[in-house]
Amino acid sequence: MTGRRRTRSTFLPGLLTRHARNGVLSAGAAVACAALVAGCGVVPGTTGDAGGDPITVMTWAPQDTKATNKPGMPAFARAYARWVNAKGGINGRKLNVLTCNDHNDSVAAAKCARRAAKENVVAVVGSYSQYADSFFPSLEGAGIPYIGGYGITNAEFTSPLSYPVNGGQAALLAGLGSALAGCGPVALIRPDTIAGDQLPPLLDSGLKAGGHSPARDQRAAEDATEYDGHADLALRTTTTDPGDDGCVVPALGDRNGTFMDSFRRAREEYPDVRTATVLGSVDQTVIDATGGASGPYEGSYITGWYPVASDPRWDAMKRVIKEEAFDDNSIDPADAGVQTTWIAYSVFHKVVESLGDGEVTADTVTEALDDGLGISTGGLTPTLRWRFQGKLASVGFPRLVNANVTLQVVREGRLVSARKGFVDTTQTLENADVNY
Repeated sequence: MTGRRRTRSTFLPGLLTRHARNGVLSAGAAVACAALVAGCGVVPGTTGDAGGDPITVMTWAPQDTKATNKPGMPAFARAYARWVNAKGGINGRKLNVLTCNDHNDSVAAAKCARRAAKENVVAVVGSYSQYADSFFPSLEGAGIPYIGGYGITNAEFTSPLSYPVNGGQAALLAGLGSALAGCGPVALIRPDTIAGDQLPPLLDSGLKAGGHSPARDQRAAEDATEYDGHADLALRTTTTDPGDDGCVVPALGDRNGTFMDSFRRAREEYPDVRTATVLGSVDQTVIDATGGASGPYEGSYITGWYPVASDPRWDAMKRVIKEEAFDDNSIDPADAGVQTTWIAYSVFHKVVESLGDGEVTADTVTEALDDGLGISTGGLTPTLRWRFQGKLASVGFPRLVNANVTLQVVREGRLVSARKGFVDTTQTLENADVNY
């Protein structure tokens, strides 16, 4: 069998062990998110009789919201299922992908997780949600592993059922801070949200490692339609010494473009400053839309989790897109969400292969991961291997196993590598002043 799991008892989610993770679902877990209400869907034509029961997984992300949207992640998950199934499935089993729209809303995120439990999915793979406190209880109660979340919440690096493939915002900001240690004053513009509250100490950890003072922390509305006041304040803060160029760091996700519109207008009245940010807030599409080589990102440092999109290590992912989603404009191979989804499904694929002809359930997938299975991603990350207590457990990130980042820069309007290879931020994070 591949979908049904044995039921176990559970107590505190944070104290779960491999042999005590499955619990009795709460009454609320019996409520499924209706397809038209919560945006849930299923890949047509992905079930069949190729050697066994289909393997059912779920991918969720926000779509059609006023803030952050990641439609490419569920779209790529559906394309991946079509690609796998066209090749006979995984170990002869078809891959069945359910998708759900979390609407950037805690209630919808919880509904997606409850539906995952009701549908007996064996894993949630390659997903994005800011509402970990809403979705993890249902996943942990049902013993469902969360593989390759985007890395936007602290819980993704603490839950024993989370298997992150990147270092999240923590690694990106620590790496960026290290790169900006030579700047003058630094201003961070970030969302006035719980997730946003985690960003300043992480950027400051990198700045501190380079002997720099902390950044000025500017909170901003996540869904604002203009940031004129914030742009003006950031420029005033970072131009106090004309002989020491400051750096402005917007970390507003999909609203970075809105901030940069305000920033472009305001900067004409001030001395030159540099801009820098993290991948996910900016990609090549954003750089092109804001003027390319003549735009505000020219010369900007940007930290990412993975190699640049032009790197040949992405060729396999691009083949999947070309073969199964060449006309889907929502799937951008340069998008960090799409890239994370590719890596997450690659991990899941190898886990299932490791099970051979055995059962594929949430239990067996979790046990394979917890038993130290090492997974190569073709050089896109270091070999991934999860242990209950990783090197960064002492600073609140016990599940963070990949602290590598890449340093990129915008040159002549193109996002290119600024430094060869990866930068390991483990030591920087170990010294971070974070209190979760």
